Amino acid sequence: MRPTSLAEALDHLSAANQNVAAPVILAGGTDFYPVRVGRAVDDDILDLTGIPDLRGISETADGWRIGATTTWSDLVAADLPPLFDALRTAARAIGGVQIQNAATVAGNLCNASPAADSVPPLLAMRARVEISAASGKRELGLCDFITGNRRTVLKPGELVSAILVPKPKKDAHSIFLKLGAREYLVISIAMVAVVVEVENNVISAASVAVGACSAVAQRLPYLEAELIGRRFNVALANRVERSHFDGLSPIDDIRASAGYRREAAEILVRRALTTLTKQKGN
Repeated sequence: MRPTSLAEALDHLSAANQNVAAPVILAGGTDFYPVRVGRAVDDDILDLTGIPDLRGISETADGWRIGATTTWSDLVAADLPPLFDALRTAARAIGGVQIQNAATVAGNLCNASPAADSVPPLLAMRARVEISAASGKRELGLCDFITGNRRTVLKPGELVSAILVPKPKKDAHSIFLKLGAREYLVISIAMVAVVVEVENNVISAASVAVGACSAVAQRLPYLEAELIGRRFNVALANRVERSHFDGLSPIDDIRASAGYRREAAEILVRRALTTLTKQKGN
């Protein structure tokens, strides 16, 4: 099924929910096809790529709306403020250009991998997820949308229709850093995103998120509180303490040990704060 409107897609989902097993929702397909290599694709598929209203980035009075089938290449090419620098950097790290041309922002969230590169930047941007069903729409914070490894709150008959990014109150700056076995085309060992709002060279709001170090990417609220009210300069990195990372639960796997991940996250956060302030001449 390849509907041409959101209403038609939701009607398909609603009917499927009542009669048969729900179809697989397909956006970019970059996660769908690799896990089915070597076997026939026999799933019922609801392909969203024929719905023009689901693709693109628009600015509203309150923020920005990123349509569910907006690709990473779309985001990289868009004219967006420095608030999006972290997300744009993450977009360039998601596979090669061919993948970025097909993979979608919402698809990366719905895949709900602990190492999904988009999640820390969007968490730091305080993004919200718009969920649509035939019965209506609902919104919730990204922090509540992903509930575990490959798990979200989506119910039968629902799909993600957009990601909503609120406008910051002050001048905002952001950065994303990722550690992998190599620079590109690699699953993250650890990654961090930082967003700060600055007024008169003082931080008025701060968000710090860490990915690939828990089943779900986590913000660091105690560090965020420590940064607020501080001068926006290279001394910020000195405010980072090991205890700020106590909420993380990294695992041992083929890419790295839990201890290495925890230490890497701390180093990356320090490096991100230092780099961000140096970029702004502070």
